[in-house]
Amino acid sequence: MVYMFLNGGAMRGGPLHHHLKDAVFVGEADSAPRYHFYGIRDECPGMIPAPSPEEGKTVHGELYDIPLETLEADLLPNEPVELELGAVKLADGRASFAMILRKEWLGHPDLTDLSEHGSWNRHLETLKSEEVKK
Repeated sequence: MVYMFLNGGAMRGGPLHHHLKDAVFVGEADSAPRYHFYGIRDECPGMIPAPSPEEGKTVHGELYDIPLETLEADLLPNEPVELELGAVKLADGRASFAMILRKEWLGHPDLTDLSEHGSWNRHLETLKSEEVKK
């Protein structure tokens, strides 16, 4: 089993959560404060290490104990092309696998900086409240 830090649609209640199959929810978790966090077309998030530690922010997510077979066969094939498997540092010092924004996508017009939100779910709530105001 491998720990996987999820921060988007595969979290509980998300549209990709069913791909986790026999993964075990370990708990909510935060990354170490060393990442930038982006929305990709408001469809999914992507995190990437900040250029310097002073620029980094914390990303909120969930930690799962996931069988490698599930990761390989069910989760990874359903991730968008903008993301790749990588490793992140968690706030408690542990390392974990996570989906990382590919460097070549930085600066792409489809990206929205969500670093101040630090949470995909908070971002989605903001989008909903903006829709209600319209």
